[in-house]
Amino acid sequence: MGSRIPKLSLAPERCFGASLRTIVNQAHGTRLGKRQEESSSMTKQPAQDSPTRSASGYDLTPPTDAEKAVLTADLDAEERRVILAHGTERPFCGGLLEEKREGMFACRLCGLPLFRSGSKFESGTGWPSFHTPFDPDHLRYLRDGSHGMVRTEIRCRRCDGHLGHVFEDGPAPTGLRYCLNSVSLKFAEQPTDNQ
Repeated sequence: MGSRIPKLSLAPERCFGASLRTIVNQAHGTRLGKRQEESSSMTKQPAQDSPTRSASGYDLTPPTDAEKAVLTADLDAEERRVILAHGTERPFCGGLLEEKREGMFACRLCGLPLFRSGSKFESGTGWPSFHTPFDPDHLRYLRDGSHGMVRTEIRCRRCDGHLGHVFEDGPAPTGLRYCLNSVSLKFAEQPTDNQ
């Protein structure tokens, strides 16, 4: 699955800093029409007091129905099950579990940056784990009472895609373990002087 995702530049204006409409247009070669007024039943709009820009300056405006359709068009069955239906990929099977290069992990669906590679650690759980988000404004936290336990689900603040869960058993400096599904992420390697 990871091989289908093009290599992205970490230059914010070229990769993650663009508006969602620009990302959709570039990724799919599509021109979307004027923003629709009504929201998608799949996409929860941010609360009225929620920012439309994160502290780090990224647009958090949720996609319209048309934009969401474009963003989800190339998802395979497993990506749909995990990202849209809030599933969990099998442990030790994700394509980003062993990713060790310097770079940024972003939302697979909308490209919002989520975690720097420097916050990734080996948790032994079978899923990519991180201790500190790139920007806390980029995540939504929801109570998840499924499967007979209470957990905290994390979703992308912009597109509402399911990412995984966060637990209070992580390393310093936060003591948190953000446990993510590889299919919910895409990775952009940080360019080095040799590239």
